[in-house]
Amino acid sequence: MTNLAAARRRLALSRFWFEFRHHRTGMIGLVTLVVAVVLALIAPLFIDENVTSVISGTGTRWAPPSLSEPFGTDESGRSILLMVWWGSRTSLLIGFLAALLSIVIGLVVGVAAGHFRGWFGGALMRVTDWFLVLPSLVTALVLAAILGGSTFTIIMAIGITTWPSTARLIRAQTLAVEARPYIERSKALGGGHWHITTRHVLPNVAPLLLASTTLEVASAIVTESTLAFLGASANKTSWGTMLRYSYDFGAATQGAWWYILIPGLAILAVVMAFTLVGRALEAVLNPRLRRAS
Repeated sequence: MTNLAAARRRLALSRFWFEFRHHRTGMIGLVTLVVAVVLALIAPLFIDENVTSVISGTGTRWAPPSLSEPFGTDESGRSILLMVWWGSRTSLLIGFLAALLSIVIGLVVGVAAGHFRGWFGGALMRVTDWFLVLPSLVTALVLAAILGGSTFTIIMAIGITTWPSTARLIRAQTLAVEARPYIERSKALGGGHWHITTRHVLPNVAPLLLASTTLEVASAIVTESTLAFLGASANKTSWGTMLRYSYDFGAATQGAWWYILIPGLAILAVVMAFTLVGRALEAVLNPRLRRAS
């Protein structure tokens, strides 16, 4: 029985990969993400955090892109290429962990609200609606300011304010799954809450959750960059803090377009890649979209 289940999982994974790799935009996004993550992981092998220190700036101030400095330099003579490379570690780390926190909270609340009806599920949805109407960016900014500037607090601020949409999505899918006849049979055979939610609900909401996660990471990266630009940074170099510094030191008035363009393009490329992968996953995992395509 175990071998049969493993064979079915391998067959399902092979079918998934076969269909996913036929989505050209999804593959472009996946390759872009793999390159970005690998570069972020190997950054400490080639550079160190001192590249972000103003003391390490030995180049010419506001030097435009050239052969020696492909992305130019900033107000302190620091290499924009090295800063963008090192800053990818902070931006991607916060994006992944904040999205993970948001997904976990949304999954727990959504499944609980869809499985447990009555006053308990209603109370969870009222809490979700309350968070949903709050301006997430303003709330995250206030939380980051109250908790202090650090990577942990920025992750908490983003994760706590972005889970309601996931919770509503998971709740709707949970209600659809639990309306199926085999759920009634499972209850009649003595299946408890834990059995139903882990054996029946979670496997059915997992594909939807996977597609949602990629979009949540993209949203978290944009939110981190926005918070950093507004002054609520993690006290580490990221693409958002680079945009903030370019504004503070007047890169636009100095004609240093590269200081604004390069970090912005890095954010755009990664966010677009996550979006393309998310849309491709949704098309592959959603039977209705798959039949339409």
